[in-house]
Amino acid sequence: MLRSRLAPTPSGYLHTGNALNFLLTETLVRAGHGHLHLRIDDLDRERVRPAYVDNIFATLQWLGIRWDSGPRDAADFAACHSQHLRLALYAELLGCLAAVPGLVYACTCSRAQVAATAGPDGRYAGTCRHKALPLDTPGAAWRVCTAADPAPVRFADGLLGPQALDVAALVGDFVIRKKDGLPAYHTASLADDVADRMTLIVRGLDLLPSTAAQLWLARQAGPPWAVVFGAVRFWHHPLVLAPDGGKISKSQQTPLDKGALHDPALTPAALRARVAGWRFFS
Repeated sequence: MLRSRLAPTPSGYLHTGNALNFLLTETLVRAGHGHLHLRIDDLDRERVRPAYVDNIFATLQWLGIRWDSGPRDAADFAACHSQHLRLALYAELLGCLAAVPGLVYACTCSRAQVAATAGPDGRYAGTCRHKALPLDTPGAAWRVCTAADPAPVRFADGLLGPQALDVAALVGDFVIRKKDGLPAYHTASLADDVADRMTLIVRGLDLLPSTAAQLWLARQAGPPWAVVFGAVRFWHHPLVLAPDGGKISKSQQTPLDKGALHDPALTPAALRARVAGWRFFS
C-alpha cells in the first residue's frame, strides 16, 4: 500500500509552503488509495512551543486534510506520539552506524568554530575527522565521514527525474547525534520513515540534500534501513517564495487562517485550486 506522511516541526506557525506541501501529499495519497500518516518532529525542545503544536492541528483542520494515523490532537500527541517516545529506535540506528568501521567520529567543534572554518558553501571542514576522539567524549557530537563511501546516491524523483547526488559535496560530514545525546534530524527522520514503512515522501526542493543524506545514511546502516528506505519514492516540488523572492520563514508568519481573513488567495479553496493547477498534474 502507498504510505506517505506529513511531518511538520512545531518551531513556528505553519506557512503557505507547508500548506501546499500538505495538500500535494494528500492529493497523491488519495489518488493512489493510500494511507496518510501525521508525524510531528519535536526533538528540538528549545524551539518547540505548545502554541505551534496546536497550530499544526488547527491548520490541518482548516485545510480540510484528513489523516489516517498519528496523533489526533495535542494531548494525544504528547501522550503517545512525541519523538521523545522513540529514543530507543533512534539509538538502534545510531548503534548500527557506530558499528561501521571508519564511519562515525566524535566532533567537539563549537558552532562558532564550525562557522569559522567552513567553506563558502557552509560545509563542515572535517576538523575532527582524524582526531580519533572516543565516541563517548563528553560534549561531543557524532558526525559521519562521507568520504568513506563516495559513490553517488541515485534515485528517480517523481518530478525531477533521475538523480545522482554527491553527498560529500552537498552536505559534507553531517551530524547524526547532537552534543546533548539526542539524534540529529537526518537520523530521526530516517528511523521514523523506516519504522512507519513509508513508501512516498513529498518534500520541497530545498530538502533535496536532506534526501541524499538520508539515503546515504540508510546505505551505511544496511538492512532493514537500506531496504525499506531505498524503496521509497520521492517528489521534490518547487518552493513557495516570499514576496521578496526569498524563502518563507516560520518566524515571519501569523497563523494561516488569520491571513486568509485578509487575502482570498490564502483560503483553503484557493490553496487547493493552486495545487490542482500545478503543471505536473496536467
